[in-house]
Amino acid sequence: MLIGVPKEIKNHEYRIGLTPAGARELIAHGHAVLVQRDGGKSIGLTDEMYVRAGAEIVETPAEIFQRADMIIKVKEPQPAECAMLRPGQVLYTYLHLAPDPEQTKALVASGATCIAYETVTDRKGGLPLLAPMSEVAGRMSIQAGAHALEKAQGGSGVLLGGVPGVAPAEVLVIGGGVVGINAARMAMGMNANVTILDRSLDRLKYLDEVYGNQLNTIYSTHDAIEERLPHTDLVIGAVLIPGAAAPKLVSRAQLKLMRPGSVLVDVAIDQGGCFETSKATTHQDPTYEVDGVIHYCVANMPGGVARTSTFALTNATLPYAIQLANKGARQALLDDEHLLNGLNVHAGNVTYKAVADDLGYEYVPSVQALG
Repeated sequence: MLIGVPKEIKNHEYRIGLTPAGARELIAHGHAVLVQRDGGKSIGLTDEMYVRAGAEIVETPAEIFQRADMIIKVKEPQPAECAMLRPGQVLYTYLHLAPDPEQTKALVASGATCIAYETVTDRKGGLPLLAPMSEVAGRMSIQAGAHALEKAQGGSGVLLGGVPGVAPAEVLVIGGGVVGINAARMAMGMNANVTILDRSLDRLKYLDEVYGNQLNTIYSTHDAIEERLPHTDLVIGAVLIPGAAAPKLVSRAQLKLMRPGSVLVDVAIDQGGCFETSKATTHQDPTYEVDGVIHYCVANMPGGVARTSTFALTNATLPYAIQLANKGARQALLDDEHLLNGLNVHAGNVTYKAVADDLGYEYVPSVQALG
């Protein structure tokens, strides 16, 4: 199979879909790899490194999309990229379709086979291709929130960890999954007072057993959120419903409960966001203010630490890429129910129920769409 890796074009997105080591593994399995010139240059992955791995360097994304059987990316395809997809071609990347009707429309029109990293599952019920970026985003959410709390950034001027004689900040993490746990760990490491909310009693029990009195664990209800907002300096939105639009957990009316200069960091913004007032921002212009509350809603947070993220992502996505290349997409998907869960669009059909439900498409089960 001929595999193409274009340079990412989203604002301040420096990651690349495949490391040189990943390219070498695919080539060792008998496949060919095209990489766009300077695709990984900004994070120290030079064209020479890809050439040594056996890849071919090409000049333009158009050539990659024209020639490749499978496109491996990081972020969802931008409109110009969607227009270059063709029937039968495989797109393997993050998609986050539920809050993005225009992208969904373009992918349906393309006729391509579109596999979303964020809905591939594993035997434990986890999301193995989302997990590494969730770990990164969870950890970044605290350093981003701490920066936004600085007075010069519009925040309240609170130091997350406090100092002797001065209380630390209060951090509220809504959601105890991969993002939430990593956010809580970072906040605890900075000596903040941390509370985590979740609706899984098993998860709360686990967190209590692991972290003890370092971490306050509370069952998540509307009342529990409202009770804590007036006393919280930094709120992390970390709730995910796989493939579906994120639930709105803090309304605009509830912002008035928060102190001026408090900060919301919405890690679920790729899926539409956890807060009613959330709108996607970029690393170039990451924050905005609503009713005195600072919002950080960067839609590609892990892109801020692009080198770490690229290696972590390739580690997770490569085994499935090899399956797709070795067997062909149709057979690989039919042979692995967990990879099959990643199929969101195929040959003009929406094959992921949450996306179909959220955007009003007819849902066509994956096996039926694959024929």
